[in-house]
Order: sequence, then C-alpha cells, then structure tokens
Amino acid sequence: MSTPRIELAGATDELLGQLQRIVWDGKATAQPAPYDDPMSLYEEDPDVRVRKWLQGVWRGRGSVTPDSWRLHFVVLLDGEPVGMQDLIGDGFHAYGTVVSFSWLSSDLRHRGIGKEMRHAILHLAFEGFNATEATTEAFLDNPGSNGVSRALGYQDNGVAWATRRGEPGLLQGWRLTREVWLGHRRTDIELRGVEQCKEALGLS
Repeated sequence: MSTPRIELAGATDELLGQLQRIVWDGKATAQPAPYDDPMSLYEEDPDVRVRKWLQGVWRGRGSVTPDSWRLHFVVLLDGEPVGMQDLIGDGFHAYGTVVSFSWLSSDLRHRGIGKEMRHAILHLAFEGFNATEATTEAFLDNPGSNGVSRALGYQDNGVAWATRRGEPGLLQGWRLTREVWLGHRRTDIELRGVEQCKEALGLS
C-alpha cells in the first residue's frame, strides 16, 4: 500500500535484510523505552538483537489462522527501508478488531512519518479488511505515539501497568471505531493485493 509520502511493503527477507542495519545500530528503540516486555529490540548484543527480531517476524509468517495473525510491513521512504508497521488480528474472525504496532528509525522521527504509517495501516484495516475497530497503546511518556493516536481520532481506552526492561510503567490504551475512522478517511491511499492477502489469512 502507498501514500503520497511512503510505501508499506510486505516484509520479504530481502527487505528485512536491508532493514537489519537500523536494528543492529539500535535505532529501532528510543529513550524513554517505548516497548513493553518481552521485546527482542531491547537485546544488548546487536547480533542477538537482529537474530531475535528476524525470528519474531518469521514466527508471525508461520502462525496464521483467521482468528490470529500478524502482518509485517516494511516502511519505505523514497524507496529506502526505514522502519516497520504491523497489523495484528486477534479474534478478528469473531470481532473484527485489530491492533497496530510500529517503529521508525530514530533519525527520522518527528517528521510526520509515524502518522503517515498509521494512516496507511488503518486504511488497510478498515477499507481493506472491513475492521470494526482498531486499538493501540503507548507508555504515558511516549508523546509521539500518543499524539498520533489522538490526532487520528482514537479515544482514551484506559491505562494498564506493564514492564519495560524490567521496570514498571503505565501504558495508555487507545481505541478507534470504524465510524470515527470514516470521518478521518483519506482518499489518497492506494491498496494493492488485498484479496490475495485476505485469502492467505483465511478471511475471504
């Protein structure tokens, strides 16, 4: 899928190979720590970090049912891989709900790219898969992610405790319904291969 600024491409091994340097360099994380435990991107040894990150993507490919799946997309900016945007369906066949997760190279943040990524994946969820609602979460001290959710119309969905690197922190939950998304729906996002993807997930 593509927007005027970025493209989200299925995470092939070739694209993952091009993205490895960002993970190896530690540019997929930030301060304060953005992810709850366990998280392969927190591994101190860069070789272990890359290996566990790749294994996580490969597990996602091999564990697909209509009720439980995770789609991994590589974010391309001017044709160069710069991050990842995932869409997760847990109980999707029954409820039509999805969860989004993403990361962006640290040297490209605060330029509106994260917001563009979220617009794109929500378009796939609601327009492509006919989702009923999307959720996401971020620690309270992650203003970038929380700001994107607020700007796209998500509503506060409460907080919950989680650990990150072994330390406790509060996660802010966000919920976006299909009805609210329709009020923010963009017309400049192009989807490709949706029917083939739905067939592979058992959603056809």
